[in-house]
Amino acid sequence: MITVLKSSATKEQRDHLISWLEGQGLQVHVSEGKEYTILGLVGDTGHIDVELLESLAIVESVKRVSEPFKKVNRKFHPLDTVVTVGGASVGGGSFAVIAGPRAVESREQITAVAAAVKDAGASLLRGSAFRPRTSPYDLQVIHAEGLEYLLEAKKATGLPIVVELADMKDFDLLAEVDVVQVGSRNMQNYEMLRALGHTDKPILLRRGLAGSINDLLMSAEYLLAGGNANVILCERGIRTFETYTKNTLDLSAVPVLKQLTHLPVIVDPSHATGRADLVPSMALAAAACGADGLMIEVHNDPLHAQCDGAQSLTPPQFAQLMERVRRVREAVQS
Repeated sequence: MITVLKSSATKEQRDHLISWLEGQGLQVHVSEGKEYTILGLVGDTGHIDVELLESLAIVESVKRVSEPFKKVNRKFHPLDTVVTVGGASVGGGSFAVIAGPRAVESREQITAVAAAVKDAGASLLRGSAFRPRTSPYDLQVIHAEGLEYLLEAKKATGLPIVVELADMKDFDLLAEVDVVQVGSRNMQNYEMLRALGHTDKPILLRRGLAGSINDLLMSAEYLLAGGNANVILCERGIRTFETYTKNTLDLSAVPVLKQLTHLPVIVDPSHATGRADLVPSMALAAAACGADGLMIEVHNDPLHAQCDGAQSLTPPQFAQLMERVRRVREAVQS
């Protein structure tokens, strides 16, 4: 349920109403705008007398929310959420690009890529130190050693780092990581989401292989319900009957999500297509359709990459793409 307060409502009147609503067993989420203050009511609102609420002098209107997701709902929070990570911002008109190799292979590799993507204009550095693989025989990544190399690259470049968490038992190792990524296979790992919701660490939540938009938003709801509002959604392609590309990139999800939620939305065209030659066109399309950022895989030697080299851009290709993305965003905003 949403209660919209009039601009004439005083702080004392608002606090008194909030206290009464909380006394009814409801959680009250306050969103302040220029014209109105919105109270988002979470819990069993069935016993609340809507006519009584509407009769209060400070209340403009009362509406019931039919969607199962509440705290991520734009109706509860009309203004865009901006997630700030180091010197980078995601959402609210800011455009962030996360770039780096799929897996940390060596100190030299991640250091070289980090310097190159920063020079090209990347906002954050990605690199998996902990990553579940589909096959037990694939490269499983070099855990603590890989994380050490990432932190060295962060220190050398100043780029905040994004690392995927495969298991909550490793969470304490990510104390110096700036953004924790929840991978597609863990999107509906509700115990992990519930635990991460009680942290203040920014979370990058990737859509599951067969996850609907509603599934993604309900997973994000777990995080916000725990108190963590620093959540970034990522469209990374879904599994369909099409086999020509690795996944099917659902760009229509971007404007739909922007309508439904206040959380920032980024797009990963590398994992969606699985092909480096398709990444630039899909990245440009993502920028044009309103995404708040991109996640691009970049490797200094894709031919010899130990993991997903086929979908990785070289540093020169990434630099060229960044310039094209800048021009597309200027055209869209003009």
